[in-house]
Amino acid sequence: MPTLASLRAFEIAARLGSYSAAARALNVTHAAISQHIRSLETHLDEKLFTRAARGMELTQAGHALSGSLTEGFGMIISGVRAITDERTHRPVIISTTPTFAEVWLMPKLGGFWTEHPDIYLQVQPYMGLSNLRSEGIDVAIRFGAGDWPGLDVVPLLMSPFAVVCSPDYTEAESLDEMGDLNEIYWIFSEFSSEQYAWGNRIGMDFKQQDFRELASNALTLSAVRSGLGVSIQSRVLVEDDIASGRMKVLYEGDPEGIGYYIVTLPGVLSPQVKTLRNWLLRNAEDVTTVEEIETEISEESDAL
Repeated sequence: MPTLASLRAFEIAARLGSYSAAARALNVTHAAISQHIRSLETHLDEKLFTRAARGMELTQAGHALSGSLTEGFGMIISGVRAITDERTHRPVIISTTPTFAEVWLMPKLGGFWTEHPDIYLQVQPYMGLSNLRSEGIDVAIRFGAGDWPGLDVVPLLMSPFAVVCSPDYTEAESLDEMGDLNEIYWIFSEFSSEQYAWGNRIGMDFKQQDFRELASNALTLSAVRSGLGVSIQSRVLVEDDIASGRMKVLYEGDPEGIGYYIVTLPGVLSPQVKTLRNWLLRNAEDVTTVEEIETEISEESDAL
């Protein structure tokens, strides 16, 4: 086969009727178009253009090839457009934990739908660690330290951690009043790991200390509300419980980099995914940090 570049140069020159017009269309020099067509003629061992009084004219072979190429390139363009249009109109898939989806994301989504009615979102609550590429996920909101290699990671919420319980569990108002912390009924989700890092901050080693492990954080929060024990939670997940009096804070500390992050595959994001990511950042609590992140993202995009 001849090179695709030479075929494209010839097709445009034949359709527009001149080498100069083809050069302008492809943003190359007249000499480049001429060289491509000479190469194609050599490959085919056929003259495709002849000189005439009013410029270049197609030979019989040129006419035949031109018609086939115009149809062929048209089919290619249609195929590419079909794929890009499908990507543009397909749902933006978000993966996050069920608790974060219920407590933080879903109450805010009405605002997103009002602002962007043309973008359809599909939320996939999932306790495990999703594989963005193989599972077709556009945006993941992950909880952790942000150290996921091979992915683009942007901080979303660095909420303080809080040791919480129901007022029915104890009359104490702080951990200092609780006495021996080893005697407390601690409750965590089987998928959580932050209690190990945050536990050290309060003098607890949960790799050695026994605790009750439930199947999800939603069950953990329900157990704490029911007065069954004490848990360590990102404060953003229990803010409503604290405000309503269903839970009280026994201790609050700095998250030390553990929090919620927006995670995407590396590379150019679709306009819909960019819109969602920027909306998430604007709805995060730390507006100053969000503005700095958006500026950094913009600078990185310009560099690309």
